[in-house]
Amino acid sequence: MGANNGKQCGSDGKGSSSISSDVSSSTDHTPTKAQKNAATSEDSDLSVRTLSTPSPALIFPQNSHSFQNGRGSSTSSSSVTGETVAMVHSPPPTRLTHPLIRLASKHQKEQANIDRLPDHSMIQIFSFLPTNQLCRCARVCRRWYNLAWDPRLWRTIRLTGETINVDRALKVLTRRLCQDTPNVCLMLETVIVSGCRRLTDRGLYTIAQCCPELRRLEVSGCYNISNEAVFDVVSLCPNLEHLDVSGCSKVTCISLTREASIKLSPLHGKQISIRYLDMTDCFVLEDEGLHTIAAHCTQLTHLYLRRCVRITDEGLRYLMIYCTSIKELSVSDCRFVSDFGMREIAKLESRLRYLSIAHCSRITDVGIRYIAKYCSKLRYLNARGCEGITDHGVEYLAKNCTKLKSLDIGKCPLVSDTGLEFLALNCFNLKRLSLKSCESITGQGLQIVAANCFDLQMLNVQDCDVSVDALRFVKRHCKRCIIEHTNPAFF
Repeated sequence: MGANNGKQCGSDGKGSSSISSDVSSSTDHTPTKAQKNAATSEDSDLSVRTLSTPSPALIFPQNSHSFQNGRGSSTSSSSVTGETVAMVHSPPPTRLTHPLIRLASKHQKEQANIDRLPDHSMIQIFSFLPTNQLCRCARVCRRWYNLAWDPRLWRTIRLTGETINVDRALKVLTRRLCQDTPNVCLMLETVIVSGCRRLTDRGLYTIAQCCPELRRLEVSGCYNISNEAVFDVVSLCPNLEHLDVSGCSKVTCISLTREASIKLSPLHGKQISIRYLDMTDCFVLEDEGLHTIAAHCTQLTHLYLRRCVRITDEGLRYLMIYCTSIKELSVSDCRFVSDFGMREIAKLESRLRYLSIAHCSRITDVGIRYIAKYCSKLRYLNARGCEGITDHGVEYLAKNCTKLKSLDIGKCPLVSDTGLEFLALNCFNLKRLSLKSCESITGQGLQIVAANCFDLQMLNVQDCDVSVDALRFVKRHCKRCIIEHTNPAFF
């Protein structure tokens, strides 16, 4: 679009020296019939080349409007009804045939300040766009097309939305990115397709086969994928470190394929380099599956098993045998985890920094005492809904985990002002404290906390019987603190 904008179209014929070389051979006279046929043949050849070497530059709904004057709708594909597909087309044309169109295009370009930006600035702007918007930009003009497909912009593919045909989109995009390195996308490191419910095993097979340098994969909420496709990804992408399969209810395990296990030498073992694994809401995950995960993913540092309701203390025992480097662990809403599971988790000792055991009703002061005794560098603990925790458990925690920064003991009716006093006198670095629905908490306990924990930034006392004066005392001593409360008299 922008290649011939410098050409003058007036009667004096000035400015012809600025015409690019690929257009300068054409004449200003009316083309002959033979020239028209040649142009038609050239366009036909371009179409054939486009089909043989696809170059997708758009991922958008079929019923959306095309660009006008370089501008298009900013509505994302997830908010448009109808099927969303990946379109394949040729690069924008290098010239415009009609003189009036050339005049209008030149005038518009002179008014567009963005075209004056250098290439590196344009690439920096494009780097903030999601994949579908970046593909739209590739349709504006030839310069934008070349900039939009700069390899530096394609380290990440991010697609979202329930209507998008994500399998086809991944196939088209990877084919285009493999243009310089056939069948391999060496630059692609991150693929995020969270919430794309139409993603199937076929899409994951495409990623596994074309993206050997993949380091991060997020497919949360894609409930159509199965174990086999996940196995292919972790087997063919040896550098994969971050995997999010939360909400993928069919995923019951993380392991190498049998073929990959056979090919690995005994020296390397059957190891996967994953460090971050989120299996939240993988309801069918059981202890045996967790055993397999632990045996293959020994480098895990972050593991989230929220609402994996079939996990028991036995599964945690397997986990602690192999994965001794875990820093963050969540087993919230795993109702079969008890104090025995806490004894196993305590084997992580000072490496454990984050622990969530929310709504694990079988955990009592005994389990908290294991954690407090051995995990002295704990920074975050979520024990909301663990109704067996009392002031004694809070005392063990406060005296041993003095570097605690965030604590949630909401819905623990046996915790009272006595427990808060132990916290206030030992955990001076406390920044976040949730006491929601703690029936035994009064304003006196809050005042003790506020008088000692000056760095407090968030306090949740919803559904607690505390006075307005106590809340004002907290606000006066902890000026940066945001108080969540249900007292209508406090503003």
